[in-house]
Amino acid sequence: MPIFELFLLLFFAVIALPMTVSIIFSTVKLGISPMPSSNKANLAMMQLIDETEIETKAGPIIDLGSGWGNFVIAIAKRYPHRKIVGYELSYLPWLTSSLLKKLLGLKNLTLHRQDFYQAELPSSSVLVCYLFPQAMEKISNSLPLEQSGVSFVISNNFALPGWQASKTIPIDDFYKSPVYLYKISKR
Repeated sequence: MPIFELFLLLFFAVIALPMTVSIIFSTVKLGISPMPSSNKANLAMMQLIDETEIETKAGPIIDLGSGWGNFVIAIAKRYPHRKIVGYELSYLPWLTSSLLKKLLGLKNLTLHRQDFYQAELPSSSVLVCYLFPQAMEKISNSLPLEQSGVSFVISNNFALPGWQASKTIPIDDFYKSPVYLYKISKR
């Protein structure tokens, strides 16, 4: 067997196969695979973060389901004066974003491999997410947003059921997906 073919076989057996199994396992367990936002959606979400900055007093920005790190790393770089927190349950995307964080030396970024429904959300925070309809419904029903320290929710593509968006930005990308901004009124 030639060396190149042996290398490909070894690569597939040691790296590609376990990675594929990890992604499939996480997708089945969580009900969705990690999917990065489009660049246009990322820019729209950053625009909305800029608009919330006066009211949140440079408080934490929390990415629910931070995936491969595409957006959470971009916001950590763009807002070095703010604490950025990402939550991701899928192992391989979390590991990838954690390695990128270390390589880039992003000291303002904290990444957790934990269920964000169980997390205590800090005051004056902005939640950003690109989840799926069932997760958005669960956030709407199970996170007591009005009693929490959350000031804003920014969602890519999927609306927060039962809530009226303060602002919607239509995105001219492949998916034609909107980005929603929700201002959370405190009771």
